[in-house]
Amino acid sequence: MAQKVLVTGGTGFTGSHLCRRLAELGYQVRALARSPEKAAPLAPAGIDIVPGDLKDKASLLRAAMGRDVVYHIAATYRHEGLPEREFRDVNVGGTENMLEAAAHCGVSRFVHCSTVGVHGHIAHPPADESAPYNPGDVYQETKLAGEKLALNYFRTMGLPGVVFRPTGIYGPGDTRFLKLFRHIKSGRFRMIGSGEVFYHLTYIDDLVEGIILCGTKREAIGNIYILGGERPMTLNELVRTIGEILDVKLSRLHIPFSPVYAAAFLCEKLCKPFRIEPPIYRRRVDFFRKDRAFDISKATQELGYSPRISPREGLKRTAEWYIENGLM
Repeated sequence: MAQKVLVTGGTGFTGSHLCRRLAELGYQVRALARSPEKAAPLAPAGIDIVPGDLKDKASLLRAAMGRDVVYHIAATYRHEGLPEREFRDVNVGGTENMLEAAAHCGVSRFVHCSTVGVHGHIAHPPADESAPYNPGDVYQETKLAGEKLALNYFRTMGLPGVVFRPTGIYGPGDTRFLKLFRHIKSGRFRMIGSGEVFYHLTYIDDLVEGIILCGTKREAIGNIYILGGERPMTLNELVRTIGEILDVKLSRLHIPFSPVYAAAFLCEKLCKPFRIEPPIYRRRVDFFRKDRAFDISKATQELGYSPRISPREGLKRTAEWYIENGLM
């Protein structure tokens, strides 16, 4: 009999890809969705759509009933202007609600999506799962709190569980990196700072395979895994690769980091009283300063995780999707 799974966040980028892949593999997939209309594209794949909200405990009990595995992907992601309460209600309170529902319904495994952001800036890259916690914003802080809740629940309540921390997720269908691609395409891109800091991408198809390993491998239970691409890249390499894919000649000019960061701070202060989203803010500028390089060897050795899509190929596929869909 096919294993029955529940995916929270089924309408999101990662969750929707996970749902479809699980369905392809023959699982009976149920997706929790706040908006059944938004989840409608999943129905042709044979995915059962269940209305629900992480803040609504009754809806989570209905969703988890009869499921073997819960893949908890749903979260409130970074978006300027959202109150901190929303991050805490979903990433912490919602995780607690889902853990309670899963335990009550007797699921055999709970796979929790965290983020490498719980480590913040990596002082001595690459970092593995034992690196110290160092969250840098409310999103990372609440994801850390949610991760700790899950780990404590696994230890104290006997719920078999796994935590995975993905690196920067990208691929066709996602627009997180669209601004960077557009800026490079325009020919106006200028690197802020040295460009020698690291960034670690993970292509969506590789990530989904890693998540499924977390949900199926016996060795995974009770563990934490970093899931990322085959290797990190410096920002200089990342931008150069995108430029080559788009056939754009890049400027060699680098803009000093400090004045840009100061301008971002000022923009935030001026815009906040008027509830206006600032044109530039510190979190985005930090992209050019913080090292984020990770060691995925624990997942490769213990789970057989093996990312197959190189950064160049993944970036090429992403650029082609942007162009095909008129986004660039």
